[in-house]
Amino acid sequence: MHPSSADRPTLEGPAPEPSTSTPSTTEQPADPAPPSPASSLPGSYQVPLVPVTVAGRRASGIPVVAIALAIVIVLGGGGLFMAGYSFGQRQAETPGTPVNQEEAFKPFWDVYNAITKRYAGGEIDNKTVIEGAIKGMIEALDDPYSSYLTSEEYRESLQGISGQFEGIGAEIGTQGPDGTTSTCATLGPECRLVIIAPIQGSPALKAGLKSGDLIVGVDGSTLDGLTVDEARDRIRGDKGTEVTLSVVRDGSKPFDIPIVRDVIIQEEVIQRDLAEGTVGYVKLTGFSEHAAEVLAQEVAKDVLVGRTKLILDLRGNPGGFITAARSVASQYIGEGTIFWQEDAQGKQEATTAAAGGAAIDPSIEVVVLIDRGSASASEIVAGALQDSGRATLVGETSFGKGTIQTWEELAGGSGAMRLTIAKWLTPDKRWIHGIGITPDVAVEIPRDLPANEDPVLDKALEILAAESAVLPKAA
Repeated sequence: MHPSSADRPTLEGPAPEPSTSTPSTTEQPADPAPPSPASSLPGSYQVPLVPVTVAGRRASGIPVVAIALAIVIVLGGGGLFMAGYSFGQRQAETPGTPVNQEEAFKPFWDVYNAITKRYAGGEIDNKTVIEGAIKGMIEALDDPYSSYLTSEEYRESLQGISGQFEGIGAEIGTQGPDGTTSTCATLGPECRLVIIAPIQGSPALKAGLKSGDLIVGVDGSTLDGLTVDEARDRIRGDKGTEVTLSVVRDGSKPFDIPIVRDVIIQEEVIQRDLAEGTVGYVKLTGFSEHAAEVLAQEVAKDVLVGRTKLILDLRGNPGGFITAARSVASQYIGEGTIFWQEDAQGKQEATTAAAGGAAIDPSIEVVVLIDRGSASASEIVAGALQDSGRATLVGETSFGKGTIQTWEELAGGSGAMRLTIAKWLTPDKRWIHGIGITPDVAVEIPRDLPANEDPVLDKALEILAAESAVLPKAA
């Protein structure tokens, strides 16, 4: 199954909505050209890898992105709700059901036929019944990264490539009671909503939200019993409106943080010269293809002026397109595997480095900064540079998202689905899902760190100032 152009815009990882943290958010024209396919990339999908995006409705004035219709195969083998195979006398009652699964599907068709033929509580909207069945199937996976979206939600999500949104500007994920990344889908004591990272310049960041904050309530109501998508919908909203989040931080009692939603424009690539111009620094906040292109240009500029010490800052970066992750990693890795993909049948396929990277010379020292907000595509890059020995990782253990999602519009205007279709593994075939990537040099971040201090960046500069940047690996 090949992804359509509809697969290209955002998530996350947990389900993304058009928000500041969408991987393709960037300062660019309101109606940018869609990214070009990467058909030459073996085994890869033009899909996003990000955690759930807390978002609002898309800012007005941005044209609707054209959506390519993808054919969806539902429940393995046939279109469950489309006329299909012939099964003798049962054909009219179980259209499209594979012969070897008739018995398993009988309860479904019994209920469907009972509703359409015998329900007496009012007129039946057949489209609504079918959409409810689709939603139920996907929710039964209990996967926060797979979900059903209405047509409007899908279109809003695709419009993420415009780079402008209305919301609070934060990425959210799920966490188990032990504090580790979880793949749970229904919120409660065993499944908590956690802030992966507020976006630079966003209302969430300005209001004081931090990576690791647990969201336990919205506007005075608990989130227990809601799905991640339902919680996200409560948090998002229009510019100028206020939402109050009940937050638990480091085991403290819940406290409220009011946030006024706004239009978010995210700058994806931030470049600086450090250490009196001897160190090139690039911060990447998302993984759109545009961001990957700009990063390549900035790294090339650093190398061109003779800088041999480089810092790549992936802190708070929730991810994006896997093709962009390959491009970014290939700026530093000249050849070899960047990551592996493993499909539903367990087949593994390697994605290798692209030629022409600007900083592949081994004499160029590289340090990568990561934290709890570094997820998905960020972890692909960090894992590739760590396994290849190309860079020293500094900071905190990353988020831990090792799955790939595809987005597809359903036939007949029945909305769309986001579905987990593969795992990704590091070059050494580590699956970091729910675990994260451990930095080579861990840096403890004080709880009340002054705004003008950055111990992780200080450590990176210290490493690059040493005679050798090759340090012992973490256990």
